[in-house]
Amino acid sequence: DHLVSIPVTEGLNGFLGQFTTPDFSAFLNPAIYTIGITMAVVASLETLLCVEATDKLDPYKRVTPTNRELLAQGTGNVVSGLIGGLPITQVIVRSSANIQSGGRTKASATIHGGLLLISAFAIPAVLNLIPLAALAAILLVVGYKLAKPSMIIGMWKKGRGEFIPFAVTVIGIVLTDLLMGIAFGLVVAIVSILWDNFKVPYKFDIRNYKSGEPIRIEFSEVVSFLNKASIQQTLNTIPPNSKVLLDASQTLRMHPDVHEIIEEFQINAQTKDITVELIGFEATVSETPVEDFEEKVLQKPRIKTSKVAQLFKSK
Repeated sequence: DHLVSIPVTEGLNGFLGQFTTPDFSAFLNPAIYTIGITMAVVASLETLLCVEATDKLDPYKRVTPTNRELLAQGTGNVVSGLIGGLPITQVIVRSSANIQSGGRTKASATIHGGLLLISAFAIPAVLNLIPLAALAAILLVVGYKLAKPSMIIGMWKKGRGEFIPFAVTVIGIVLTDLLMGIAFGLVVAIVSILWDNFKVPYKFDIRNYKSGEPIRIEFSEVVSFLNKASIQQTLNTIPPNSKVLLDASQTLRMHPDVHEIIEEFQINAQTKDITVELIGFEATVSETPVEDFEEKVLQKPRIKTSKVAQLFKSK
């Protein structure tokens, strides 16, 4: 019970006899689709996380094409399922072991897989002598190298906004599973982003401001209805006989309620002798910066937006 256990076969025929074909009648079972979707999501998330970690370990700092990685994984899982195999996914243990052993190209992963196949075919009895404790020790060593205390301290120094989602994700994965842990961390991260957006609706450079000079307020990229109260409070506290510059040149989206507050402030400012100047409220910033970059810099043709997508976008 404490050793590796894989089937021991005799000869090529015995090895090939381990392969089984799928039972296609199971397609009529609705539970199969739930299990399949769950496994696909979990495997894809694990692969994407491992890809990001592997790219950070790469001494050449190359970036893995994630779409190609997921396509290769999906193709491999289809082939594996057709011969009775288990789903496959990228694992950081193998990737980090390859890098630490001097692997520099994709050939290292191919050779790694080939050695596993040859070992399972040629020396299964020897593999069955390996204690599970030895494999657990390898996992502990690799895990320590990937998550050193210095890394955790570094996350803490980045601030609560970075550390709390990280801690929730780690604790969730340990106490539940990978999918639930990521879900917990994602929810906490979204709440953190919304809270930061709520707290910082605009920028005010206090270092360069001097009494008597125009008050310059630069709005954030996205100003939502959550920022309505704080913006209104700021505008209401501007002293009389002041000059205010409201800069929205870097704002991508501003909620209509905030627009309404600014319009009301312009009207009421006249009674307090406040001069208001609006900058960039003509939506000078593009709402499609990625598409603009690819079209102008990378010379990629712009994909036309469907009428359905335009309808939702207009809303």
